[in-house]
Amino acid sequence: MKTSELINAISEDREMPLAPGRALCLALLPGLAIAIALFSARLGLRPHFMSLLADPRFSLKLLVCYLLAALAGLFVLRLFRPGGSWRGAVLLLALPPALLGVGVIVELFVVSPADWERTMIGHNAMFCLKSIPLLGVAPLIAILVALRNGAPERPAVAGAGAGLFAGAIGAALYASHCPDDSPLFVAVWYPIAIAFLTALGAVLGARLLRW
Repeated sequence: MKTSELINAISEDREMPLAPGRALCLALLPGLAIAIALFSARLGLRPHFMSLLADPRFSLKLLVCYLLAALAGLFVLRLFRPGGSWRGAVLLLALPPALLGVGVIVELFVVSPADWERTMIGHNAMFCLKSIPLLGVAPLIAILVALRNGAPERPAVAGAGAGLFAGAIGAALYASHCPDDSPLFVAVWYPIAIAFLTALGAVLGARLLRW
């Protein structure tokens, strides 16, 4: 039997009571509820949130985070079953960093070189590194639970996808509170925080998603 045939046979034998999208949505509901409750209790929206949406830097920050969350969610869905076409989703994941990269280039032209370091460090770098993973823990657990409903062919990759998705959710929430809107700040500190959850998800996925 060819490897592809074996994968298909195992996939068919493995019960999946819920479709991947529905399983992910149902699992995410409590995870998101916990993350939003934690965000509301400890952080909250920035003052004058609605008026800030007119600021291109603030809007870009939100757009990048929410777009990353949406594309990471698509990536996770592609990993639910063996043989899922997930490589195209990986290419799409390059879109948010590319968009942020354009913002960084514009920022470098607008901001004086003497202020680049100050703008990059911002006001709350360490708080950012703590808050994003904290907000992403509950969604990460929820996404891993959903993935256990499927049969991921590559458990570590699926776990990393779960961590990336959870990190993007945490980043999207934190971005609504974060006082640092510079693309330079976002490009340095947000990826570090998201990478932590991605690595954690890969480790947990390798252990919990094997079948």
